[in-house]
Amino acid sequence: MSVQVLSLLPLSVPVLLLCAVCRDGMGFSVVEETLQEKCVNMDTLQNLDGNGFYQDGDVIIGALINIHNLAAIPDLSFTTKAKLAPCLNFEENSVQWAQAIRFAVEEINRSPSLLPGVQLGYHVMDSCSRYPHSLTAAMSMISGGNETCGITRPAKVLIGDSSSTQSILLSRTLRPLQIAVISYLASCPCLSDRQKYPNFFRTVPSDAYQARTMAQMAKRFGWTWVGAVVADNDYGRGAVQVFEEEIKGTGICLAFYHTLYREQLAKDVARAAATVQASSARVILVFSWYMDVEVFLLELIRRNVTDRLFLASEIWSTSTYLLANPQLYTIAKGTLGVALRSAPIPGFDAHLRQLHPSRYPDDEFLRTLWENTFGCSFMKSSSKAIQKALPPCSGRESLEGVHSEFTDTSQLTVTYNIYLAVYAAAHALHTLLECTPRNNSDTKIKPKCSSPDNITPAQLLQHIGQVHFTTQLGEEFYFQDGSIPPVYNLVNWQRASDGSLQYVSIGRVDGNQLIINESAISWPGDSGKIPVSVCTSECLPGTRKAIKKGLPVCCFDCLPCTEGEISNSTGSIKCYRCPQEFWSNSFRNECVPRETEFLSFRETMGITLVSVAISGAIITATVAVIFLYHKSTPVVKANNSELSFLLLLSLKLCFLCSLVFVGQPSLWSCRIQQAAFGISFVLCISCILVKTIVVLFAFHSTRPGSSALIRWFGPSQQRGSVLVFTSVQVVICAIWLSVSPPSPHRNFGIQGSKVILECTVGSVVGFACVLGYIGFLAAVCFLLAFFARKLPDNFNEAKLITFSMLIFCAVWIAFVPAYVSSPGKYSIAVEIFAILASSFGLLLCIFIPKCYIILLKPENNTKRFLMGKA
Repeated sequence: MSVQVLSLLPLSVPVLLLCAVCRDGMGFSVVEETLQEKCVNMDTLQNLDGNGFYQDGDVIIGALINIHNLAAIPDLSFTTKAKLAPCLNFEENSVQWAQAIRFAVEEINRSPSLLPGVQLGYHVMDSCSRYPHSLTAAMSMISGGNETCGITRPAKVLIGDSSSTQSILLSRTLRPLQIAVISYLASCPCLSDRQKYPNFFRTVPSDAYQARTMAQMAKRFGWTWVGAVVADNDYGRGAVQVFEEEIKGTGICLAFYHTLYREQLAKDVARAAATVQASSARVILVFSWYMDVEVFLLELIRRNVTDRLFLASEIWSTSTYLLANPQLYTIAKGTLGVALRSAPIPGFDAHLRQLHPSRYPDDEFLRTLWENTFGCSFMKSSSKAIQKALPPCSGRESLEGVHSEFTDTSQLTVTYNIYLAVYAAAHALHTLLECTPRNNSDTKIKPKCSSPDNITPAQLLQHIGQVHFTTQLGEEFYFQDGSIPPVYNLVNWQRASDGSLQYVSIGRVDGNQLIINESAISWPGDSGKIPVSVCTSECLPGTRKAIKKGLPVCCFDCLPCTEGEISNSTGSIKCYRCPQEFWSNSFRNECVPRETEFLSFRETMGITLVSVAISGAIITATVAVIFLYHKSTPVVKANNSELSFLLLLSLKLCFLCSLVFVGQPSLWSCRIQQAAFGISFVLCISCILVKTIVVLFAFHSTRPGSSALIRWFGPSQQRGSVLVFTSVQVVICAIWLSVSPPSPHRNFGIQGSKVILECTVGSVVGFACVLGYIGFLAAVCFLLAFFARKLPDNFNEAKLITFSMLIFCAVWIAFVPAYVSSPGKYSIAVEIFAILASSFGLLLCIFIPKCYIILLKPENNTKRFLMGKA
């Protein structure tokens, strides 16, 4: 235990007291016995007992008040004995806090029902806002002092300190001695750990609730990018830690986090202000002492950064010192703060007004306040510098009519917390001393308590944890995990009619319930609008958030939704795919019905293909008429007129079957178009194939012994051959249509915004057989025509068939990849084009040269000319 305690203490802590405890191991009673046996000078340090005041009593309540907020820089040369540095920066409002101790004790001593027959005393010392002073003062109070040995009593309980860090050190140091510590302003959430700090209590809520409240406000007003500037101690760091825990998973991020250390305040303030100036965060969380906040705000003004909203912690949200500074009127307007609950203390204002140094000559704090207020000095004042500069006080000065931080009792927050702390200790003593109940009905029993001489701090510590009483305002008071239940006021800094700043209540926090009157809030700037504090503006409908790698989740890119997906809300983290029958509009914020698409008779491409098909059919009919009119001429007769007319009929069917592919697909159109296409082309190729065979047989029959060939393959055999070849295709189509016929289909996957109405082939094998059979006949025809290429030039039937089949094969070979790669209606257009191109190739190559001879070269339309080179 000695190692743990001594490691936390500065050189100035009374070591002899600790050694007595360590040697005996019996706690505080050993110290008391030691002090009774022999008066020991526990500490010879200066700047300690002279900075405080003492009132004797049966039980002493010690109190640590930070009357000063800074200590002089200590001498760290270690060439002389270490001394406690003198305190600097006197604070008037802290003197009011000290007077709350005196007022509460005097009020309790006058009470007939609370601690009857027991006189409370107090010992108030300055903690100087520094742990060496705080620890040294605490050890001095619990040991009975150092300059008045044998006169003052040791304190049984300590009220203080204001700082969380100092309260942590006090609690850990005094825990082995089982001395209770009741803080009035230490709000670090870490102090709620009863395992580590079983002797710590406080009359202020934990900062966990305050930081949680600020996180709730940030969420409510849409501030997702919040900066933090906090004190470099457990108070500030603990608040940021709770704030970060509260904003997890809420979409709120901490933009930056800077600490302010008082010993290097100028450097830290400059660094923090530069970060605020460069950051896009417009809302800044500030947990720091009000005088440090002033330096920070003034630095921002110097940098012309006046468009920020500050979330103020309770320690400065109601600071009259800051509100009275005209330089802060512009930058601090609109500040939102969490304030400790304020409550009146009846009679306290009169107590302050009636104070005079002559009534309390040992109160150094009151003398200093008097000198600062009235510009005079007391001859016995310890402040020698003031004595030289100021005239002596007359003694007729009065605080009546004086308006200052000290006399202002309109908003008692910390003062009321100290007042409650004294009453908590008094009620614990009342229970411990088994005082007569105040509501005892027996008039013969006089109110009294048992003797306080034998009570120990450990006993008092146990009863403080169980204290439960009703305040003068009718409210229940009790400790919950060492703290009081959270009750806060929410304040807003607004401009008064005279241009100054004042804070106005705009809501409250009761437990976990946040109540805000938004209409009562005055926002920074002249727009009167809620500030926007985001790293990236919320993504609009039609886009989604995409987190930037290495940055907080609040910093993101807004990526547009892909086709077929939408986001119809602001700040969407993902895009949602439209139902199958719908597609996203151009803004990607709404699903609209898909547009139906097919090769229509009304569109340009459909009209063009239909026109070409009809033109082909008309040309074919015209050729047929020409051949019919000149059927007795040698050219027509030489080309087997019956096969020629059948070929022209099949070509006409080929042209006309392409019309079935145009228009909205239906069950019957899908089945007819493929069957008509397959049968028409087989009929056409069959006629050409038979014509080719006839040509070959005709010219080979001139050889000896070959006359039987032409007789064997006569007209009936030719017609039969065409019928057989065509029948095979008819059978293939019949099987295809009966097993797995083509059918209309709504294709959603080709063009996302459109529904393609098309005919599926049904059986791919059936479709391949139809095309394969056509290709097979065409290949055979091409080979036979190729073998007939040596025939006489004047009779060029075989040569024309060769060219026509070459075009036919080239078209359909190119058709396959073009058909597969063409989307939607364009695949239908490709198939129609292939039909028309191959049909025109056959028509032009086979019949146009003959029409040329018939119409333009009739002199060549003779048998002699045709057989001239035979």
